[in-house]
Parts: sequence; C-alpha cells; structure tokens
Amino acid sequence: MSEVSMTDNNTVDERPVVLKVDHVAKSFRLPTEQATGLKMAFLNWTKGIKGYTEQHVLRDINFEVHQGDFFGIVGRNGSGKSTLLKIISQIYVPEQGSVMVKGKLVPFIELGVGFNPELTGRENVYLNGALLGFTHEEIDAMYDDIVEFAELEDFMDQKLKNYSSGMQVRLAFSVAIKAQGDILVLDEVLAVGDEAFQRKCDNFFAEIKKDPTKTVILVTHSMDAVKKYCNKAILIKDGEIIASGDKNDVADRYTLENLKTNESNKHDSSNEEICEEMPILRVYPNELPVCESGTNFKFTVEYNNVAADRKIYLNIVLLDISRGGIALAQRFMTVPGHHRVNMIAPTADFNDGEYRIILSAHIEVDPKDSSVDRMITTTNEKESCTFVVQGTYGSDKFALMNYRRIQYQCEDTKVLQAKDSF
Repeated sequence: MSEVSMTDNNTVDERPVVLKVDHVAKSFRLPTEQATGLKMAFLNWTKGIKGYTEQHVLRDINFEVHQGDFFGIVGRNGSGKSTLLKIISQIYVPEQGSVMVKGKLVPFIELGVGFNPELTGRENVYLNGALLGFTHEEIDAMYDDIVEFAELEDFMDQKLKNYSSGMQVRLAFSVAIKAQGDILVLDEVLAVGDEAFQRKCDNFFAEIKKDPTKTVILVTHSMDAVKKYCNKAILIKDGEIIASGDKNDVADRYTLENLKTNESNKHDSSNEEICEEMPILRVYPNELPVCESGTNFKFTVEYNNVAADRKIYLNIVLLDISRGGIALAQRFMTVPGHHRVNMIAPTADFNDGEYRIILSAHIEVDPKDSSVDRMITTTNEKESCTFVVQGTYGSDKFALMNYRRIQYQCEDTKVLQAKDSF
C-alpha cells in the first residue's frame, strides 16, 4: 500500500485537507480478440477466452493535499499520472477507492479542450468557463482578468480559427489559471506561450504560492519546476507511489529512475577484443549521479596499464548530452599497474542537463605531436558514467565554449598526472 505522509519533521499539518485520494485503483480493458458472432462468442467463453486483457493503471493510491499546498505529481510517461488527474477531476470513476474534494476544482488537463474554432475568443471564454462549472455571472466577474492576462484585448471578437497557435495557448491557459477556483489542476502546462508569457506565468505561480487559500496540483516532467514551485510531491511508477513527501527527495528519485532506465537500455558498443595494453578501463560515480548546479561531481576512473615500456595517457571527456558538444576535456598520463583514482568534475558552472564522462586510452608516440598518437581502447556506454546536473546556477555558454580554461581535479597525481588541456 502506498501512502503519503503529510507531516514535516514529525509535526502535524493542521491546515484543512482539500483533496483526499483514498485507496484508488483503476484499470482498463484492452481488446485482444473480437468475436464475429454469437457462436464465436460462446466458443471463446467455453475456452475461457475473454477477448481482452486488463491493464492496471493505478494500484492503491493514497495521499492528501492540504489547503495552500503546491503539490507535485511526477512520473514517466505511462506511469498513470494523467489517469489519476482525470479521476481527481471526476472525468474517470475509480474502480476502487474514493476521492474527496473540498472546494471548487478547476482542471486544466488538455490544452484547448472545449474550445470551438468557429466561435470568437469571447464566446470561447464563456463556453470553456461553463464546461469548468462556472455560471455566466461568475465568468462575467473573471472575464477582464482572463483577457488581460492573455494579452488579447484586441482579438476577443475574432473567431478562434483566426488565432495563431500561440494566441490560442495563451487564451486557454489564462481561462484555467485566472478562473476563481479553490484547487487548480495543471497537467504539463508550464512551457506554454513565448518567453514573455512564460515569465508572466512564472510571476503568477510565485504569487499564488503566497495565497494560503489557493491549492495547486501540478503534473510535470520538469524537476526544476518541482523544486521551484512545489512544497510537496509524489512519484508514481507503474501505477504505484514509490516516493512521497519532500519535493527535493522526490525530484532526485525521479531523476535516478530515469537514469536507471537509460542504463538498462544501454548496449555494448565496444569491440569484443580486450585491449592488451589496457585490459581494464572504466569510469563510475562515487555518489548518486545527481548533483545541484553550483556543486561538483565526484567519480572514479579505473584502469590497468600493463604496458610498462610504453607511455599511455587517458583522454577524459565530459559530453553535454542535453545540448550536444564537449563540456570539458583533459589528458592524464597513466603509470603501470591497476589503479582506481578519485576525481572531481568541475561542473559548478554547468546548467541543468544530462552529462556523460567517457574515457579513451592512447599510446604517446610524440609528446609534441598528438596527431601521431595511437588510440588503443575507449569506454563503451556501460563503462562510461552518466549523471545529471539540476538547476540553472551556471552558464550554458561557459559549459559549452570555455571548457579549456578549467580542469578536472585528481586526488592521486602519482597514478594519474595531468597534461595540457585540448
């Protein structure tokens, strides 16, 4: 059974509960074989063939949301988040359990649902408001705020089909967030509109966080948004809650789950032949492969140099997977023997993104001309190290363009000696 503890530091939260999800379960029947007639249906029944498979989307979901919470729900695609939101919004009915909602709930699950392109912007505001459960008089009271927030004062009497996609997004989003409800349910909507409108939305969320009477339930894949806006969160995997409570812990757990999935999908892309001069070459993390922007990442390089008569150096390269390119590269001379070396990647100036450390070993032929050196082996995907930097402390330009000015830190320079950067 999965349950969210709504206490922080063992203190009881005395704010009223506005949403309670109690032992909720939901499944769908997926047809596999359709009977073409009564005889076929009878034969299938005698054979025990149902003609469908049952997909369990949610299993025993329990949590509470208190008034004033900015509550995050995260999980990979297919985990059951959207189904849960539709149950909360009373679009779906749970097969087991119950949902208690106290106050006016305004769902914003799919962008532009309920909008009619043949109607004007003004008419669509009233239509969408009615679908959300507001009376004509209530929409009258909200109308000016909706239009002002959407910045569409001059276009409200034009048909929606003449709006650009960005204008339609702004209007739909404005109806949802400016509707005077008690509980606002948002599903993947933080990246709507252009940069200026996103800043306006950011300011709106900053203000709504200060209102103790307003409650927001946010579903997002952005862990930066979870850490920025939410005070509590849950992580859903395969229809069950696997982490709950502290927003930072939930966000980090989500990132780790994604990395685990990526690791399990990796394939061995190296040559099957073992390098004679260096049979062991790998890199792995010394800590959880998640670090905050503004901190550094610790990892270990392991190698076995069995070629005592040759000079072998390693290229340690940090790839920026999210944006592409090399974020940091450095050469290190090895010494004979099997060694494990603790190192630090200076990622304090790097922004939110996914990175991978890869190694390659080279025999040094001419110290003054690396073009004649010979690469003898490199790490494949499984032997490389992938990690995530969260936050926007640093600068993308610095991370991608100025890597030559910074170097890895090595704790044991006797077995791995730094050379000039690339």
